Amino acid sequence: MALGEVTGRQGTGSVSRSDAVAPDTQSACSLDILMCTFRRPELGVALDSLEQQSLPANVQVRVIIADNDETPSARELVEARAATFRFPLIYVHAPARNISIARNACLDAADADWVAFIDDDEIAEPDWLAELLKRAGETGAEAVFGPSYTIYDDGSPAWMRRQDHHSNIPVRRGDIVETGHTCNALVKFRGGHAQTLRFNVSRGQFQGEDVEYFFNLYREGALLEIAENAIVREPVAASRLNFGWIRRRKFGAGYSYAIGFKSLGERLRLIASAGAKCAICLGAAGLALPFEGSRNYWALRGAFHAGIVAGCLGLKERKLYGG
Repeated sequence: MALGEVTGRQGTGSVSRSDAVAPDTQSACSLDILMCTFRRPELGVALDSLEQQSLPANVQVRVIIADNDETPSARELVEARAATFRFPLIYVHAPARNISIARNACLDAADADWVAFIDDDEIAEPDWLAELLKRAGETGAEAVFGPSYTIYDDGSPAWMRRQDHHSNIPVRRGDIVETGHTCNALVKFRGGHAQTLRFNVSRGQFQGEDVEYFFNLYREGALLEIAENAIVREPVAASRLNFGWIRRRKFGAGYSYAIGFKSLGERLRLIASAGAKCAICLGAAGLALPFEGSRNYWALRGAFHAGIVAGCLGLKERKLYGG
């Protein structure tokens, strides 16, 4: 992988990078924003939202962009933005159409107390980073997740907008946050468990490599938390506005969740509970057959639980990236 740095002007002056510090102190704190991209024209809009971040004066920020295309198709855009960009930009060419390779390239290029993950088609609210840092300071968490809300256009099906299956909203199981998504996350890097942890390359062409990564972070002993007010928004592509795409996503989410459980006992219990829930959901979908919204709701819940069973059994997955 070729590594090339493109540096823009500093936003808040030079701040030396020191040992990891809590983000709620007045000490200097460094943060690298990590973003993977693959032929996304929306990248420019995402960068616009990063330039508009309202940050504490003690926080020094860089933006690292890993291009997962075989050819460095995003380099020209990044170089053009770097000359006037508020923060330094670092371009990394990480080809292979494998998102785990791109995410690991970002982590390899990182040199900060904290790293933040965001997608290349998302728009961050101006206080996005500040809210993540605030929550980390309040809780002492090593990873903090915020919600990613979908922007639907007027032509989206009414049932889809109402049920909002495209948004990524972090959840708790009881009082515990076990995992999250890279669409909106802050992670302690220097001195934290994440400094040596990397994404599973074998899952880089499937869904859920980030769910597995944060599950591993949790199992290493890291405290994970949620910042409800750290918001990003994402327009949904027309190709994803259909039942089939959502069903595959729900199935993949269930599969990804299941692979976080390693022991035979855990998996057997999951198979039993998820299998029963899948049967109930599919039965409810059959009863609601004449009613599109209710039918789809129960069928999609069933797909999630079916994915859990498939993940526990290690059944073959369908690739989402790279053919």
